[in-house]
Amino acid sequence: MFFALKVDFLITKIQPLVTRQYLHTTTSCPKKVVPSNLKGKSKGSQEWLTRQLNDPYVLKARTENYRARSAYKLIEIDDKHKILRPGQVVIDCGASPGSWSQVVVKRVNGDGKDVNQRKGLVVAVDLIGIYPIDGVTIVPNSDFTSKNTQNLIHQVLDGRKVDVILSDMAPNASGVHDLDYESILTLVYAAIEFSIGSLKRGGTLLFKIWEGGREKQIEQDLLQFYEKVTRVKPNASRSDSSEKFLIASKFKGITSVPPNV
Repeated sequence: MFFALKVDFLITKIQPLVTRQYLHTTTSCPKKVVPSNLKGKSKGSQEWLTRQLNDPYVLKARTENYRARSAYKLIEIDDKHKILRPGQVVIDCGASPGSWSQVVVKRVNGDGKDVNQRKGLVVAVDLIGIYPIDGVTIVPNSDFTSKNTQNLIHQVLDGRKVDVILSDMAPNASGVHDLDYESILTLVYAAIEFSIGSLKRGGTLLFKIWEGGREKQIEQDLLQFYEKVTRVKPNASRSDSSEKFLIASKFKGITSVPPNV
């Protein structure tokens, strides 16, 4: 937490030196900003801090009041694929710090600010706490893979079916590729299983996955329940990241259950 606060302080100090054009572009900053207080920090910490200070999405998120740069991943995906609409019921899994929920609540009118549109419902779930967001029902400190947590979500839904399930869930990386990949697969299939019992017909599931060799199998499993599966990697995903997103659209309802779900 202390390190994060120092990062915020540094970004605040250097932000006035960055041009307005840079804040609103998806290209690299023409002049790299180098932090001045890297002494004593590990190489990994130095690289992370330097990357944060030079990341246009980090700076843009600060100026547009999003809690994290990941907001722009969802914005880009939704702008292209039109997942979110006013009046929808949306579950945001792995929601902390809340940037995706910030995007969703605007697009589904979860706060009811647009009186000319239907009001949506947004439920945000995460293992750690989430600072309140107007129009979002938060289920904090809860493991989404737990049946108790899923029962809590259904209590909030009060019998309503879901239009969209979003998952930006990822495990804490151990550094062991095979172990980390199995861990994210557990989260992926938890989201798939939950979607089968919670979505309306025609609903959508969007989730994060890492490259690791099982994506084809996941797509085949999804196509038993959804009419279409689309792979996406938004520009806001860092080029050196193995993450991608799968959009499973037009939920068909329950017909059969694949063995590994």
